[in-house]
Amino acid sequence: MTRFGVILNPTSGKGKGATLGPEFVSELTARGVVVTDLSGKSYSEAMEHGRLAIAEGSIDALAVAGGDGMVHLGVNLCAGTKVPLAIMPCGTGNDAAMTLGIPLNDPVKAAELAVAKVGSPETVDLGLGVTGNRRFYFFNSASAGFDAIVNRRANRWKYPKGPSRYTLAMLYELVTFNSLKYRAKIDGKSRDLDGMLCAVANGPSYGGGMLVAPQATVTDGLLDLFIVHKISKLELIKVFPKVFTGQHVSHPAVEIIRCEEVTLLSEGVPVYADGEPVGVLPMTVSVAPKSLKVLAHLT
Repeated sequence: MTRFGVILNPTSGKGKGATLGPEFVSELTARGVVVTDLSGKSYSEAMEHGRLAIAEGSIDALAVAGGDGMVHLGVNLCAGTKVPLAIMPCGTGNDAAMTLGIPLNDPVKAAELAVAKVGSPETVDLGLGVTGNRRFYFFNSASAGFDAIVNRRANRWKYPKGPSRYTLAMLYELVTFNSLKYRAKIDGKSRDLDGMLCAVANGPSYGGGMLVAPQATVTDGLLDLFIVHKISKLELIKVFPKVFTGQHVSHPAVEIIRCEEVTLLSEGVPVYADGEPVGVLPMTVSVAPKSLKVLAHLT
């Protein structure tokens, strides 16, 4: 009998998680899965529940219901273990699920896929980051630059709700933002960069469909360092929308470098991994090949 531990986020996707999470659990149960609810009153409590279940060997798979933030939680629980990760994508950002071919907002198909793949999980790469005293895995990306600064600003505001908060935060930060001076070491080679942002991508997209590294895959044993070199604020506003289609890669200020390890130094720049705050620069990121088992369908 298959045993799933499940962590639900009822607030994900503007409340969709409150409905779709329990429906996903019901679908798993209907397929003969024994489900243990590992959710907590906080992110850290859910992490502790998950760690304990994996350490005790009481679950055969871990499932998370929510967006990329919940995937980040699941990734950091399952990385380097034999326990595969299943995803019920129902967040505002579902980039990991899209990369893995998991149907969005569909508890029936998500449960069907998870159960079908328990005996034959896919194996994918992760990024492994270190900032200060913090060590973390990520699935999509670890970003340090203008987008991370905007994310930090938006997270400090309670209002407005939804995407408009990030739009307003971006406009607010543009007023005072200047390019950032980075000292980088890319596969052992040092570079000085003057740029708007640097992001280390494992998968092709993050931030709710921003296709920052269109050629990136989670099975190639490499990371994609995405750099936007210094441009005017007006040019940044013009280029930014193209990131949702991947057309930004032809802009002369955009550079993508395939690598295995990156160190970034810059004073006080925040770092966000899969949309979650993980510290400030300096940061070292290396690829962690084949470190996660997922119940997904890679094409």
